[in-house]
Amino acid sequence: MFKKILMTLATTTLVASPIISSQAQAQAYGQPHRQEQTRTVVKQKPNGRTVVKQRTVVRKDVRNNRYAASHHRWAKGQRFDRRQATNYRVINNYRGYRLNAPPRGYQWVQSGNDAVLIAITSGLIGAVIGNAIR
Repeated sequence: MFKKILMTLATTTLVASPIISSQAQAQAYGQPHRQEQTRTVVKQKPNGRTVVKQRTVVRKDVRNNRYAASHHRWAKGQRFDRRQATNYRVINNYRGYRLNAPPRGYQWVQSGNDAVLIAITSGLIGAVIGNAIR
């Protein structure tokens, strides 16, 4: 029993030391915020061997993804992905924004301050009007 506790303690210190040093380096160099989670599973086999499995999961900060998406520039012919659009919504009252009626199979959507005309079925961009929405 004492041997298991010592093995577990030794593995956690070995696993935790690189994580602490990498987080300190990331803060020192001003790298973007990241969350690292390390999961360690220690199993005792029937033959007396100890198996240690380590898995590290890295997650980026959500704020950085939104910042990158807010400067996305849409162009005619690109495929519109609403996950990259900021402040995405469908514009139903296009006349209120002085936009022309969309052709059949198209719709106006808002991405930031831009009005984007997209094909409903394929997602291709037909037109982009910058700063149409204030």
